[in-house]
Amino acid sequence: MTVSSLKAVLSVGVAGLTLAACAVGPKAPDAVIPPAASGAFISAPGSTAVTAAEARDDWWRLYADPVLDGLIAQAFAENNQLEAAEANLRAVRASLSEARAGRFPTTGLSGSASRSQGSAATSPTGTQLPEADSYSLGLDASYEIDLFGRVGSSIRAARADADAQAAALDVIRVSVAAETARAYADACSANAQIAVAERTLALQQNTADLTQRLLEGGAGTGLDTARAQAALAQTRATLPSLRAGRDGAVYRLATLTGRTPIEASEAARSCAHPPQLTQPIPIGDGAALLARRPDVRQAERALAAAAARVNVATASLYPTISLGGSFGSTALDAGELGNDENYRFSFGPLISWSFPNIAVARARIAQTGALTEAALATFDQTVLSALQETETALTNYANELDRRAALTEARDQAATAARLSRLRFDAGADNFLTVLDSERTLAGADAALAQSDALVTTYQIAVFKALAGGWET
Repeated sequence: MTVSSLKAVLSVGVAGLTLAACAVGPKAPDAVIPPAASGAFISAPGSTAVTAAEARDDWWRLYADPVLDGLIAQAFAENNQLEAAEANLRAVRASLSEARAGRFPTTGLSGSASRSQGSAATSPTGTQLPEADSYSLGLDASYEIDLFGRVGSSIRAARADADAQAAALDVIRVSVAAETARAYADACSANAQIAVAERTLALQQNTADLTQRLLEGGAGTGLDTARAQAALAQTRATLPSLRAGRDGAVYRLATLTGRTPIEASEAARSCAHPPQLTQPIPIGDGAALLARRPDVRQAERALAAAAARVNVATASLYPTISLGGSFGSTALDAGELGNDENYRFSFGPLISWSFPNIAVARARIAQTGALTEAALATFDQTVLSALQETETALTNYANELDRRAALTEARDQAATAARLSRLRFDAGADNFLTVLDSERTLAGADAALAQSDALVTTYQIAVFKALAGGWET
């Protein structure tokens, strides 16, 4: 190789390295957050149930329930969905490492030893040639000059994929934390409703026994006895479904924490009251929410990956330029491989351009462009869904608090009415139908209040889940 040709090759290499960061293709679309999302939540002002303080990641600790803390820690450690998502993240990160390897030269070692003998037909003298040995050792290397950004865009796409998969793992963490708390709360709420039904059952049993004694003493009627027994049976009929609901919640909790149903938490099975907050929920603002929610981050990273793949597809329209070289030694005797006269080398650029695949490349560009538009629409929809989910959770929670306050007052008034009707019946001022009706009203008020307590906790957890608490570990 002459000095001038070597300079020409080096100049091509330097120019390629200088332009390696340049990528062809359209600019990636911007992931724009709506300006209206940056303010306070519309469901929050005026509500004493929430505060504008920054949302907490470990929101379940606000309940000050050691059992709940332990269950969520166990779910984070042993939930199978989380394990699968973590394995998927490792796989995607391995793909990123593979893409990054495109920045490095490709090298190869070769070695050969052979004995050959030429045919007499190919010999100038017409006689058979003698046997000859040949030995060769060599090192080959090639490096792609990323003149049109194919390698760089591939790395950006792989990095965005890894970020999106990491965000997907965070989405599952948020869900696991919320669903574990919800399953525990459902089990506790079912036990609370069972306790209400059993108290009501005891009261109605006393009333039924009273009507039976009055009937046997000649002071009552069979109609009163039948009505009391009917109310008793109706309340008893609610217990099996409540117990089934509790057991289902306990089994769901076992699955979330990586346990079989037979290994379900006994603490959850026996808890008497759903966890309740003693302070307002810190919710922050809309901008902080969207920065925190992993599904929004996942959608944004998926958009970045799709845009980078447009550049990868566009780069296929242009030639691929590589710098290649080899160095080795060839000799007729193995001991002569190190002699200066037996060394060989080559160095130069390789340009390849697949003209017949232009149509295929343009089709791929159109495909990746359409996928980018879809990713942008998905991002916009994810942002809107995040805001809608949070606002819905907040308004459900606030309104259920108001409903529970009204039900509490209704239950207190029903208890007063039941007590007074019993006193009036004992004094002979009212008939038994009034007592039975007031007790039925009290039983319904107790059950409605217990259901509202359960919904309050459910809506609290929905708020925490919408605020994306629990993904940081």
